[in-house]
Amino acid sequence: LKLATGERHRYGPPAAHLPEGDPRSVDGASARPPAGGDASKGPSGLLMLVVVLSFSTRLYKITEPPHVCWDETHFGKMGSYYINRTFFFDVHPPLGKMLIGLAGYVTGYDGTFPFMKPGDKYEHHDYWGMRGFCAVLGSFLPIFAYLIVRELSQSHTAALITATLLIFDTGCITISQYILLDPILLFFIMAAVLSMVKFDQPFSWYWWLWLLLTGASLAGALGVKFVGLFVILLVGLHTVWDLWELLGDLSLSLVDIAKHFLARVAGLILLPLFLYVTTFAIHFAVLNKSGPGDGFFSSAFQSRLVGNNLYNASMPEYLAYGSTITVKNLRIAGGYLHSHWHLYPEGVGARQQQVTAYLHKDYNNLWLVQRKDDNDSRSGTPDLVRHGDVIRLEHKETTRNLHGHLHAAPLTKKHFQVTGYGVNGTGDTNDLWQVEVCGGQKGDPVKVLRSKVRFLHRATGCVLYSSGKTLPKWGWEQVEVTCSPYLKETPSSQWNIEDHINPKLPNISLSVLKPHFLEILLESHIVMIRGNSGLKPKDNEMNSKPWHWPINYQGLRFSGVNDTEYRVYLLGNPVVWWVNLAGLGLYPIMVAVASVALQRGFSLGQKRRGMDVEGGADPSAAHAAVLQGKGGLLLLGWLLHYAPFYSMGRVLYYHHYFPAMLFSSMLTGTASSLLPSWPASRLPPNSLSNLKGASSRFFYLFHPLSYGMTGPLAHEPGSAMAGLKWMDSWEF
Repeated sequence: LKLATGERHRYGPPAAHLPEGDPRSVDGASARPPAGGDASKGPSGLLMLVVVLSFSTRLYKITEPPHVCWDETHFGKMGSYYINRTFFFDVHPPLGKMLIGLAGYVTGYDGTFPFMKPGDKYEHHDYWGMRGFCAVLGSFLPIFAYLIVRELSQSHTAALITATLLIFDTGCITISQYILLDPILLFFIMAAVLSMVKFDQPFSWYWWLWLLLTGASLAGALGVKFVGLFVILLVGLHTVWDLWELLGDLSLSLVDIAKHFLARVAGLILLPLFLYVTTFAIHFAVLNKSGPGDGFFSSAFQSRLVGNNLYNASMPEYLAYGSTITVKNLRIAGGYLHSHWHLYPEGVGARQQQVTAYLHKDYNNLWLVQRKDDNDSRSGTPDLVRHGDVIRLEHKETTRNLHGHLHAAPLTKKHFQVTGYGVNGTGDTNDLWQVEVCGGQKGDPVKVLRSKVRFLHRATGCVLYSSGKTLPKWGWEQVEVTCSPYLKETPSSQWNIEDHINPKLPNISLSVLKPHFLEILLESHIVMIRGNSGLKPKDNEMNSKPWHWPINYQGLRFSGVNDTEYRVYLLGNPVVWWVNLAGLGLYPIMVAVASVALQRGFSLGQKRRGMDVEGGADPSAAHAAVLQGKGGLLLLGWLLHYAPFYSMGRVLYYHHYFPAMLFSSMLTGTASSLLPSWPASRLPPNSLSNLKGASSRFFYLFHPLSYGMTGPLAHEPGSAMAGLKWMDSWEF
């Protein structure tokens, strides 16, 4: 933490509390910047140059190609859902999709494009606004990085190196130019870091502004993707260290320390929490119509959606024989009990009809409730199904019974297989299930929607169960249903009756089921977290491993596969990514050398233009302050945004590294600006200019990857990328 936050608290006490002769300035920061002089005195033209280059590289050819690319099929479609107010399910929080939908709406997009698959032509639809919005936010990344590094290092050289690396990185350009969540997420992450390093002068309006902007940016990052938690952790650790430093400042009273603490609680906890919850309130208010996401949520949740069969619905209150029903598992995203004509493949238990759990409304979710010894209970006055009754469930479409036996389940081998068996409702004793109302007693009726029900298999003693595991392609990637020998009550073994059709019974209103806001907020988070953890790679899908990312080992195809299609390939500028990789290795060496030099009184070099040390201070002390303190903060940011992916079980892609890549670029800029002034570095005086020049030159060579190309492939003569496929794993 000391390396990550600096040797001295930069938000020190107000001027009124500074003792006479205190070396700090009135704003509470160090009186002497560590290197490069006062950044505010530098040429504003540099920042303007960064702004112009950043926006021009991101907005260039923003409408090309005029068809759906990669994950635009998901996030463009979700933007359409917001415009149409149609409820859907996604594993990420809603803010990013809401902003995409808003951007499309205000620029004339009417929400009618289907976004069915990559390659679909946009034709007359106004898609440019959504792409342009993402590109504008992506354009701020080099600008924010420039300001962050300038603030931390007090060096225009370091800031300009960082901005150059990001401006001319083909990967950062590509990730910013399409309808994706990534540029929105990266914008909020960088905005949070910039605001964090800027707020000083305690309790001034300026201090409050940056504090509140930090909190708002944290809410934005988490509201786009859950990986926003990493920047929250970074700011949290930084804040804890600040408060610890304040506690050791004897010039501050306990009242002053309490004010600092409460201000940070308000700005960095309560405000982000309020804004984050508010985004969900807007999300639920806008998406009030039934849509493709209904089946992921509980029956009570669905009852609030206009157009859902449970919205202001009425149906028989109690389950009866002869009823047509759907049975929904109470596990979040557990699915509806489902069957279809397809059989289990050879080698997967008995070759009988598949029974699965399906997350969407479907005709194949319908079942008939039959008596155990009566094939036709659909005449006469229906009797109610009660706790302890033994029933058969006949699949309405295929007329086969829900069936269990001692064969192992397809995926959960310690459980038993569940199938569809019989002809026209005629099967055997393995089709019998005992109904058990959770918490009920013998004779209690089964209430539709409100009763938690378990189905105990009479022959084997196991209980009907939704494992939550996704079946392979032969099971249509639906959820596995088993019969569990473990009888402990869990949501996976509990079900409720959702749809209930029986014209011989009186109906009641279901309006009493509508849940409160906090209930649907909690449920939506459980569904998102479980959905996120359940994302597994599909066959032939391009995914990657965390160790691939820093070395630029493998890119990601956004569009096109042959010489007639418009090809776009997400890959970082090799110079930028490999220099960043070298910087990550060089940084700890530089920290060690600077620390030893400072301890032993050695000088690390002379003052140089762009990185001068104000007042003639010892360069060793200045370099150590920048490397240990400010560079440590950036290294911590890189670690927090990279290392956790090694422990994740979900499918991972190359684009997950880009938050960490921003921190590594800032670390490279900070460290490399100091290196040429070291006598032992043996770097020529113009080495930094050469680095910036190499970034731009290789950007020119690799820019077709970002802006698109047609014609011969990289290994063919006449290709725009001829001779540039340096690694076999690059697939352009």
